[in-house]
Amino acid sequence: MMIHTADVDGLKVKIHQLHTEHRDLDDVIYRLSQSAAQDQLQLQRLKKRKLYLKDQIAMLERQLEPDIRA
Repeated sequence: MMIHTADVDGLKVKIHQLHTEHRDLDDVIYRLSQSAAQDQLQLQRLKKRKLYLKDQIAMLERQLEPDIRA
């Protein structure tokens, strides 16, 4: 299945946005974990969101890979 150039560009933009949010969450999680008054529930939610983003990035990147049959 061929993906059109516009679709590829759109996927790349979305992947970049997800990478940026993932990196930002990394920073927030680190800062919160260093805080004396840690909110464990908030940290857990942020980590779940970060994992979700990682899964979304992997799924979108797989769509960009050519469909190679063994």
